[in-house]
Amino acid sequence: MGELLKPDLCVIGAGSGGLSVAAATAAFGVPVVLIERGKMGGDCLNYGCVPSKALIAASRRAHGARESTRFGLRQPRFDVDFAAVHDHIHGVIAAIAPNDSVERFNGLGVRVIAGEARFKDRRTVVVGDSIEIKARRFVIATGSSPALPPIPGLEKTPHLTNETIFDLTECPKHLVVIGGGPIGLELAQAYRRLGAMVTVLEALKPLARDDVECTAVVLDQIERDGINIRTGVNIIHVKGDSKKISAVLKTEAGEETIEGSHLLVAAGRRPNLQELDLEAGGVIQERQGIVVDRRLRTSNKRVFAIGDVAGGLQFTHLANHHAGIVIRNVLFRLPAKADAVAVPRVTFTDPELAHVGLTEDEARAQGHKIRILRWPYHENDRAQAERATNGHIKVVTNHKGQILGVTIVGAEAGELITTWTLAINERLNIRALTGIIVPYPTLAEIGKRAAITYFIPSLTSPWVRRMIAFLRLFG
Repeated sequence: MGELLKPDLCVIGAGSGGLSVAAATAAFGVPVVLIERGKMGGDCLNYGCVPSKALIAASRRAHGARESTRFGLRQPRFDVDFAAVHDHIHGVIAAIAPNDSVERFNGLGVRVIAGEARFKDRRTVVVGDSIEIKARRFVIATGSSPALPPIPGLEKTPHLTNETIFDLTECPKHLVVIGGGPIGLELAQAYRRLGAMVTVLEALKPLARDDVECTAVVLDQIERDGINIRTGVNIIHVKGDSKKISAVLKTEAGEETIEGSHLLVAAGRRPNLQELDLEAGGVIQERQGIVVDRRLRTSNKRVFAIGDVAGGLQFTHLANHHAGIVIRNVLFRLPAKADAVAVPRVTFTDPELAHVGLTEDEARAQGHKIRILRWPYHENDRAQAERATNGHIKVVTNHKGQILGVTIVGAEAGELITTWTLAINERLNIRALTGIIVPYPTLAEIGKRAAITYFIPSLTSPWVRRMIAFLRLFG
């Protein structure tokens, strides 16, 4: 080996979670090495959250322009310049990239190494043939990549994933999407609103993890946008070239062929662990990722795993939460533990779908005696002013009023869920939400109005009415 490094901490992976660990460690003056084989910022910046939300922002402006007559506005016919949309997406990436750059992290005191990391033994990681790192602790934060389902012909058929679709400079004529999860539906709706025909093929149910009552609102809008959603499909095989692709489906009536110009695969993700040689490092992994305890320690107690590789939910915000857990364990020797109960998730369709805590079905399955509280967007003054009346909030409490879970479907649901995440994290009773003062007119009033409905049964309670009647005797 040409160089031997002995930092306190070695972080493998410069995605959101790895960058957070490295930056915090360096800020405390602790020697840290960061290894990245690809682009700084990882999937979220380059292929995931950032470009997809930039694309969705463009599609919503296009949709809003078409819907402007609802506000009494008239405008000339407009066209989508998809090459300019591409530039917008990559402009957003470029604006954020300096925050995650090698130069910035070198300036923070982090030694950044470009290359493929692999374990040599339980205490050593090597990069290529020239660098050996013997650190006191290691953090694996290598993220995940799109998984290809075992569909005959798929590997030989030209297809897109979230790692390649944002390179398109022309809008697909007909985009066929394999996968009806959050990524598949977000991109399906965005491309439809930018001018593509879109067909979604889903083996089970779209958005199957979320509350059925709330997903129905999203799916209704997606179908009204003109997207063809095929559920419960069995794809026999796919084939095609750069001009046309086709997917052959097995149906009750026989075989059916769906043809399109482009194929997008959005059918799950796999952790990036293949090149790490975890066995040499004494790190046990399973199919879904690395086995960790609640402190995010692996079977090798010198090694932690965070984010997508930790075998749980795959969210950027959860990776950042994991980073905080690891920092407290590694730097301060505090037994901080991860808790997945209050992890919010958002599907950025229109309307948005946001959730935290338990769904109604999950709460019932756990044996809770529950109350369901609802309030519709159309009863909110701000929603009426914005013509954004499609959706509602659904709150699940136990019989004592403790908040167990919340799902919001509607405009700005991803913003509104934060209050409820705090409530569940702090184990608040629904009374806490009825007592706050919410500015008028805002969408946040929807949550308070739902909370107030918890006390509606008391309005007809004979005991409460007798107490009020008694108090009236005193003037």
